[in-house]
Amino acid sequence: MKRNSYKREQVNTAVQRALSSILREDVKDPRIPLMISVTKAVVAPDLKTCKAYISVLGDEQTKEDCRAALKSAAGYIRHELAMRLNLRLTPEITYILDDSIEYGVEMIYKIDAVMEQQNAAAQLREPPETE
Repeated sequence: MKRNSYKREQVNTAVQRALSSILREDVKDPRIPLMISVTKAVVAPDLKTCKAYISVLGDEQTKEDCRAALKSAAGYIRHELAMRLNLRLTPEITYILDDSIEYGVEMIYKIDAVMEQQNAAAQLREPPETE
């Protein structure tokens, strides 16, 4: 399989940044939460399709509402993307929910809990200092 060329990486990054900006500033749908992030955008070599990985912090209902809002605003988002980027074709965007940020936050909490347990156990093992 062919690796991504430098030009494709530039297109992917440009689409990711433009989508992030459009979702945060231009789309006024209340179903799209403030804590939304475009973690990755992968544009096909023919520039016809794009997979946008979206991370939404919240419960399952919030995620489904956000997905429905993105689907209903697909035409507007694609139009705004065409206005911001100078591409031969404007890709049709498929949104994929990405849980990597939530997973990372969960792992940080677990690591902190283990560190607290280790610190508490270490304090119990140390003999008291006498003067």
